[in-house]
Amino acid sequence: MRPVADILADLPARLPHLVRHRALVAPQAPAMIQGGTRWTYAQLAEAVDEAGALLRSLGVRPGDRVMLVGENCLTLVALILAAGEADAWAAIINARLSGPEIDAIRDHCGARRVIFTIEVSAEAATHAQRHGAETRTLGRLGAIAIGPLNSDCSPEPVETGNGQVAALIYTSGTTGTPKGVMLTHRNIMFVGAVSGGLRDVRPGDVVYGVLPMSHVFGLASVLVGALYGGACLHVAPRFAPSQVLADLKAGLSMWNGVPAMFAKFLEHIRLTGAAIEAPALRFLSAGGSPLDPAIKAETEALFGRVLNNGYGLTESAPTICQTRLEAPRGDCSVGHALPGVEVRIVGPDGKDVTAGGVGELWSRGPGTMKGYYRAPEMTAEVIDSEGWLNTGDFASRHPDGALFIVGRAKELIIRSGFNVYPAEVEAALNAHPLVTQSAVVGRPAPDGNEEVVAFVQVAPGTPVSAADLESWASARLAPYKRPGEVVVLGHLPAGATGKILKNRLAEAARNHAYDTL
Repeated sequence: MRPVADILADLPARLPHLVRHRALVAPQAPAMIQGGTRWTYAQLAEAVDEAGALLRSLGVRPGDRVMLVGENCLTLVALILAAGEADAWAAIINARLSGPEIDAIRDHCGARRVIFTIEVSAEAATHAQRHGAETRTLGRLGAIAIGPLNSDCSPEPVETGNGQVAALIYTSGTTGTPKGVMLTHRNIMFVGAVSGGLRDVRPGDVVYGVLPMSHVFGLASVLVGALYGGACLHVAPRFAPSQVLADLKAGLSMWNGVPAMFAKFLEHIRLTGAAIEAPALRFLSAGGSPLDPAIKAETEALFGRVLNNGYGLTESAPTICQTRLEAPRGDCSVGHALPGVEVRIVGPDGKDVTAGGVGELWSRGPGTMKGYYRAPEMTAEVIDSEGWLNTGDFASRHPDGALFIVGRAKELIIRSGFNVYPAEVEAALNAHPLVTQSAVVGRPAPDGNEEVVAFVQVAPGTPVSAADLESWASARLAPYKRPGEVVVLGHLPAGATGKILKNRLAEAARNHAYDTL
């Protein structure tokens, strides 16, 4: 990979310039696949032209926010890139959010227009109808729905360089309160270029675009990583194990997913006994939440490929560190910091901890967000005067420099004066052969202590009880780490990426309201 300083110096001013460049040097190279539709880079550029003309006709101005409500599709890609070319901000929202959530984000960002990708998402169509959106059918973009003009919208200042905001990604993290993360063209292209470069994304690759583009993992690491490398993105609106099998057979070469996707895929293979044909597959990677050792081992055995790992968060666009192709790991380390990214592990006293010690992970680099939209106080709480971002996650660094994520600071359970990291308890439960995945939360106890509550997903019809799992955990965990309650579920509540919604589980645990899950 080229030196990071050279990569940064050569990054264009806007994301769509990556497509414009490929359309000039390799116009007939494959750029996008969705179902039976295939676009070359020249055709993708034409779709961006069409989307740009649409935005201008809708009164979208430089500095306006354009809210894109939908799910992964070629039209969404074209609209994201066209918004960037128009110097507008793309607020990319997954249509599977509820009506009140959609409306709250619309009001917060002050969207000039809301556009719904209705052809691939029934939920987007429902939101569009509720908003009184007008349906139009265009050439390459197909059918979309367009919300009314917000004449009260005030445009934000425009920056001439690549420090202009490209995307507004809303994240609730563990708080449940959505925050609009402002990511610049430079933030997103840095991660796409460097993280993609470490994965060796190149022309001829077919990259699986199943991670939602409304999440920065799917936007920067997958979509922009593919565009920067001149690869082809195979777009999938939603994750479905049976569809993954078909797409692998059709020639996927790279699959980035979250651990929950791999867990559900493994469950599907165990239940159906389906054979895997993946003639072109050469790269697998997980991110977005902690990777469990059992999921890593079973995935690697199934594919005969290393399951790589990485770590980041929306506020860092997202990647901070990842494992390297040339140094495969047998553990669940998230690897080393990306070239150009600095990391620190900070103890309670504000000083860096020694190797092997646990502390909060701080990072600084070109991917660090511009800030939270309309929330300078919240921005100042997580980014200090020297540009260091407090991730809010506990980590340790081994002598070889590899980082290990221990858990979120806000999810730490303190029991009898001992620290209980949920990931450690989850790893013990996930090692059970009949467990698909698990999630551990803390619950306040009457004596002022905290109880460990474990939610465990098992395959339908699986003969395993809460008592069985409590016994299993007791044989593998110290007494203070053992769950005080195990709740067996058919499915754990998850967001659009498959990431488990622990805030919902914590609320259910506090109220003993498991029938709401």
